[in-house]
Amino acid sequence: MDRSESTSVSIDSCAMILRVVQADRARKIKLDARPSSVNALIQTLKEQLQLDLEFRLQYEDPEFDNQLTYLDDISDLPQKAVVHILPVESVIFTTSTVILSDVSNPERNKIWSRDDFPIPQFSYDVELRLRQGNADFEKNGKSLKLTRDQKHDILEKLGSALYDFKAYPDDREVGKVAEALIKKHPCLKEPGSDTGWNGWKTSIKFKMGNLRSKMRKIGCLEVAVNAGKRSQTHPENELSHSKIKKPRRSEVNYLPNFPVGEDEASLETIRQEIALEVEKREINLCVIHKKMEKTFALRRQTIVNTSPSVKDFLHLWPALRVTSEIKNFN
Repeated sequence: MDRSESTSVSIDSCAMILRVVQADRARKIKLDARPSSVNALIQTLKEQLQLDLEFRLQYEDPEFDNQLTYLDDISDLPQKAVVHILPVESVIFTTSTVILSDVSNPERNKIWSRDDFPIPQFSYDVELRLRQGNADFEKNGKSLKLTRDQKHDILEKLGSALYDFKAYPDDREVGKVAEALIKKHPCLKEPGSDTGWNGWKTSIKFKMGNLRSKMRKIGCLEVAVNAGKRSQTHPENELSHSKIKKPRRSEVNYLPNFPVGEDEASLETIRQEIALEVEKREINLCVIHKKMEKTFALRRQTIVNTSPSVKDFLHLWPALRVTSEIKNFN
């Protein structure tokens, strides 16, 4: 083999061929060399595909039967691979609580009666497929067979919508979500199942577990508070399902993250300022209310993490004795 052939082999060994999948299309991309990082690959795809959006990448991992896996290390990507583009809104699970667009302030403002779960809008291609499937089901009773990507999209959207209400839904609530899905899209009914949605219920449970793990990794305290349970690396810890700290019924904003730009030290300073303000002869209720609102997350962490007595808690937060601030105790 001459020098030119050797050079050609060397170039080919560094080249990459990617099938890039978006919600509405898939395209083939050839790269002369492996990008230096995941960010470099994202930038390359933005330029070649003319994409004007922020996104992350998943790839079909051949080591796990081509299951979708987030691409965090460029060396994990095979030389010939299928990558999926996920807009940042999808990665963060686009819900109105923004737990999801802003984990520093994950306040919930929706109420779900458990009896009428609002099924979210899926991606365009999935909605089109479901519309066709529902029409076919109405004619001949034939259930729709989804592709892996289509089912993944449905579970992602359902998990995000459910997380918008609760991070730890109980068995009945998950069942209600699965039941609502089949009610809206009867073509997804499972043949041979007594309810038609038992399999969906199980899948949603797993999706919620995965979603909590992702939220824990990006710093959502509501689920991070339950980290450190028993695992293979920490067999001495308590059982993974024991003493789970989660909201009681009808309790919202259970354990919010600190406001943007604040930390425990800065909020503790504000707490001390509140205590001094309460001791004044003429209390400025406007100042107290504003600072109590800002330190809500710190109070919730104190309650959830340390379970102080009422006496000790009121000593830390004397403003709770002020009538206008009693509502902030909950």
